[in-house]
Amino acid sequence: MIEPEVLDAGLGDADDDDFDLSEVFDSQLPDHRYLDRELSWLAFNQRVLELAEDQNLPTLERANFLAIFASNLDEFFMVRVAGLKRRIVTGLALPTNVGRSAAEVLADISAEAHRLQLRHADAWTSLVMPAMADAGIEVVSYDALDDDERSQLYDYFQAQVFPVLMPLAVDPAHPFPYISGLSLNLAIRIRSARTGRQEFARLKVPPMLPRFVELPPTDGRVRYLPLEDLISNHLDDLFPGMEVLDHHAFRLTRNEDVVIEEDETENLIQALEAELLRRRFGPPIRLEITDDMDDVTLDLLIRELDITEQEVYRLPGPLDLRGLFDLSRIDRPDLHYKPHLPTTALAFQPGDNNERPDIFASIRKGDVLVHHPYESFATSVQAFLEQAAKDPHVLAIKQTLYRTSGDSPIVEALIDAAEAGKQVLALVEIKARFDEANNIVWARKLEKAGVHVVYGLVGLKTHCKLALVIREEGGVLRSYSHVGTGNYNPKTSRIYEDFGLFTADDQVGRDLTRLFNELSGYAIEKKFKRLLVAPLHLRKGLLRLIDKERRNALAGKPASVRIKVNSMVDEQIIDALYRASQAGVKVEICVRGICALKPGVEGMSENITVRSILGRYLEHSRIFAFHNDGDPVVYIGSADMMHRNLDRRVEALVRVSSPAHIKELNDLFTLSMSDTTSSWHLGPEGEWVRHNLGDDGKMLVDLQDRSMTNVQRRRRARAVR
Repeated sequence: MIEPEVLDAGLGDADDDDFDLSEVFDSQLPDHRYLDRELSWLAFNQRVLELAEDQNLPTLERANFLAIFASNLDEFFMVRVAGLKRRIVTGLALPTNVGRSAAEVLADISAEAHRLQLRHADAWTSLVMPAMADAGIEVVSYDALDDDERSQLYDYFQAQVFPVLMPLAVDPAHPFPYISGLSLNLAIRIRSARTGRQEFARLKVPPMLPRFVELPPTDGRVRYLPLEDLISNHLDDLFPGMEVLDHHAFRLTRNEDVVIEEDETENLIQALEAELLRRRFGPPIRLEITDDMDDVTLDLLIRELDITEQEVYRLPGPLDLRGLFDLSRIDRPDLHYKPHLPTTALAFQPGDNNERPDIFASIRKGDVLVHHPYESFATSVQAFLEQAAKDPHVLAIKQTLYRTSGDSPIVEALIDAAEAGKQVLALVEIKARFDEANNIVWARKLEKAGVHVVYGLVGLKTHCKLALVIREEGGVLRSYSHVGTGNYNPKTSRIYEDFGLFTADDQVGRDLTRLFNELSGYAIEKKFKRLLVAPLHLRKGLLRLIDKERRNALAGKPASVRIKVNSMVDEQIIDALYRASQAGVKVEICVRGICALKPGVEGMSENITVRSILGRYLEHSRIFAFHNDGDPVVYIGSADMMHRNLDRRVEALVRVSSPAHIKELNDLFTLSMSDTTSSWHLGPEGEWVRHNLGDDGKMLVDLQDRSMTNVQRRRRARAVR
């Protein structure tokens, strides 16, 4: 058994004998003190939907938010709903975090998801589609086209669509076909002219074709026809000699989560590849149909798919609005956010002669904190690894890869380094959900180039964002480290808000060296200096820091806790925050997604404020800041406050030491939590209320716009100097 770690200096009184972990479950806290995590997630997706409904936002950005909502909800069903159903079927369903049965929560989810999907459909048909039409971009129906337009579309159908269609009959000789997850389909009833018998056929809308077919422009207006509308109006070509009686669109969602017993398999990649094949045949968990589907067709689908009526979602308007991702990319600058070009971080900007900066020399001058996407990923993280790959003095590079892009320059830099004879270790998390197949490809490509590829520890996902470069300087080895809150993915770095810390601090270098050795070995070290590492001691380290604020408040000292995360679910952390609030600690939480904590409850959490900010960028950074009696303790890193992050993943937080960086992070927090900043406020019963207009009716401050302005201002100030 591994003993709990002893946190080192910097945490403050880490070894106090009076700290008792059991106190976070103090009996004074009420029983019903959490919000349901699944309904909280649906509330998050409602906030995304509210952005689509906001007429103050650019029209095509609203279409993009509709697509994001649809994509989010798909994943929620494929993972969370599927997980609940699986636990019910296997008899392993424990009460949820609010003490309800899995079956009761599924019923709640169904009711709320039905409501949200109807609202989503209405937002498209009543709000966004008309707004696009007003701007000259129309999504039309086949019935609205004239004969010439239909003739042109028929030529397109015959040349580009008809050859790839595969109608599948259902009769005694043809069993009901397999329906792939998330595919858009047509259920077709036909009558044989020879026998007079009615038959059923299924036609899959080809996913490789454009979801919306562009029509010739008219009077400067761009028009699109849904692909399924085009296909459904030419079904006679697919069933010659048959009478097409009726047709309806439907879409199936399957359980696509991956479950692998790592300790029972000898080869993780082979096991994962087999599981990915099985994923395609996961049981159905949601059936979406158009509101005009007749009972005969619906009964057939319910029977053949073995799905319940509760899992049927009858929707007005088109299905699968993920297709709006394509329309949202139409080149109309007036209908998009104004361009925000990332700037190069001050420390990495070119010199007077515009020569390429020496990244290592810049880091040696002092820690560098980079804020993406306001500051460039390419000229910081990517440049750091590319310079390391080419530098003859660099001896080794060690890197974690959780998610990366298909044409990743990060992976190419690691390959270049290995081919140049450097020692390169890549810890590839091939179990990153829905990126498993991509990561297998990259793992094998890295191995072929001579990179040492490892897959972490059995039973744990490696989620931390770490890079370590070992460089020989004057006969001495120096470590250059990067610890981030986001993935090493150049594409998502342009839309995900994240922080990354570069440092040449020896302590951080030794911590990362130890951690990488243990990730490629068998165990996690019990103690680090500037890192908090899960699963062994990150949770307890945060609990100690929260509890110190509680004790300081009881002693009459100023005390505060500030936490920015994607999700706040872990009961021990929440209970510790409740106890801190009871002692008078000011607790501020900025959460993007799920929050199971109830703020503003008298006697429990009246000193806790929860805000949520959503916008053009996905808020993704994790920050933990503690007043610490005037000597601030601030961490950034990869961990959310969820069981999986604290107990079943390797996560790492690094302590920020520079006063300027601490101020930058606290200033961001202050702006995030300000009543003058546009955000959603969480109430004690789980209700999220948007505050985006001031008392004067004017728009409140947009945090992301202001962050970009602040970065540009710092750059101009340096240029003046």
